[in-house]
Amino acid sequence: MISIIITTYKEKETLPKAIKIILNERLINKEFEILVVGPDEETEKIANEFSKKYPEVKYLKDKGIGKPSALNLAIEKVKGEILVLTDGDVFIKKGAIDKLLEHFKDEKVGAVTAHPVSINPRNNLFGYWSHFLTDAADYVRKKKNRAGEYLVCSGYLYAFRKKAILNKKGEIIKIPEETLVEDSFISQIIWQNNYKIVYEPEAIVYVKYPDNFSDWLKQKIRATGGYVQKSQIKNFKLKNRMRGFLEEVSDGLKLFFTYPKNLKEFFWTILLYFARLYLWFLIFWQIKILKKPFSKIWQRVESTK
Repeated sequence: MISIIITTYKEKETLPKAIKIILNERLINKEFEILVVGPDEETEKIANEFSKKYPEVKYLKDKGIGKPSALNLAIEKVKGEILVLTDGDVFIKKGAIDKLLEHFKDEKVGAVTAHPVSINPRNNLFGYWSHFLTDAADYVRKKKNRAGEYLVCSGYLYAFRKKAILNKKGEIIKIPEETLVEDSFISQIIWQNNYKIVYEPEAIVYVKYPDNFSDWLKQKIRATGGYVQKSQIKNFKLKNRMRGFLEEVSDGLKLFFTYPKNLKEFFWTILLYFARLYLWFLIFWQIKILKKPFSKIWQRVESTK
C-alpha cells in the first residue's frame, strides 16, 4: 500500500485543491490511503467532507506543535510501506507521484525527491528570487544525483520506504520535535541506513513562495536555519555535514552570469546574494548566539498561502 501524508494548518483555500489533485492521480494498480494531518477545525472539516465520498481519505489530529510532531504521529499510523509526504499548500503535477514510485522497483532506493517549481511571476524581485533558488536547487540535485552523492529530499514532495527509517531494533526513528528541517533529518536517516536517495526532476510540485521581504526572511530562517542547528539526532552521529553559506555561494556562482536574462535580473541576482548573506547572519545570531527555540523561530508565512 502507498500512504500519502499531507501536513497542513489552516489552509482552507489550498487544501481541497491539493487533495483533489492527488485523488485524480488514481495511482493506477496501487492501493493507497491519504492521511490529512492538522490540529485545526478547518482541516478536520475539509478532510471529513472528502472522507464521505472517498474512504481513502482519513483525518489525523496532531498536537499543533509543529510539522515534526505531526509527521511522527502520521508515520506511526500509516498502513503503507511506501510513504509520500507533501503539504496542504502546494500542488502536485499530474503523474508526479507515479514518477516517484517508479524508482522503488530498485530495492536499494530508500527515498525519491521531487522537483519544486515556483508559481510566482518572474517579473518582480521576489518572484525572480524564487525562480533562481528553485532552479539552483534543481541544478545541484541533478549534479549530485548523477554522481550518486547524498542529497536532501524536498519537504514539498518526496517518498520513502518506511523500513528505511527504522533503527537496528526495527523501531521507527522519531523526528526530534525541535528540528527545523525534518526533511533533512529523514534524508540523513535513510542515507545512513545504506539506502540510495535519488532525484526525479519530472516529478514536479508547484509552490507559491513569499512576495515580501519580511515573509521571505521568516521562511528562509526556518528552512535554512535548521542546517546550523547543532545535533538534530540524539545518540545518532551525522555522517553528512549540513549545507553552509560557502557551499551555497559556490553553487550559486555557477548560475550567477548565465541565469539572469537582462540587466534588471542581473541586479536582482546581486541583491539576492546580499539578502542571503544577511539571512545567514540572522541565522547565526538567533540560533548560535541567542539559542532561540523552535517555537520562536518557526513562524507562519502568510503570503505563501
